[in-house]
Amino acid sequence: MHIAIIYYSYSGNTRRVAGVLAEVFRREGAVEEFELIALDESDSFFVQAMRALWHKQAWIDRVNFDLRNFDLICFGTPVWALGPAPAMNTYLDSCFGLKDKEVILFTTYGSGMGNERCLKFMQNMLAQKGGQNFRRFSIQQFKVDDREFVLSKIKEMMPL
Repeated sequence: MHIAIIYYSYSGNTRRVAGVLAEVFRREGAVEEFELIALDESDSFFVQAMRALWHKQAWIDRVNFDLRNFDLICFGTPVWALGPAPAMNTYLDSCFGLKDKEVILFTTYGSGMGNERCLKFMQNMLAQKGGQNFRRFSIQQFKVDDREFVLSKIKEMMPL
């Protein structure tokens, strides 16, 4: 099985969760991790939140948008102002090759407000590109360093 984990992480929270997910999936097959790097990111959280709220995109560093060679594709983002980070918006809009692919969505969040909206937005975009069999999990920012907790959420999301 060939697995892609694509994520954006501003503070490192989503990166830590992606790392645990990669460890779990390395038992299943080859894992490739793609960290999205925003090239036009503001230092102002307010500006970042407003861009996310309006589903604005970011300029991102070069990354593979072609997902045809993967069997399972995972997307991770922090929840900012009820939606994905702008770098993830860019990737979701530009990626291709998802027809009939299994997809896992994961988020890291603060208050939890908007988490479900963020996941639904991502799922709708990827379903339009052919993604299917969506599974999802979310980790609150204060739990990202609790490896056992993160593993338990990943296991809950996995098929029996």
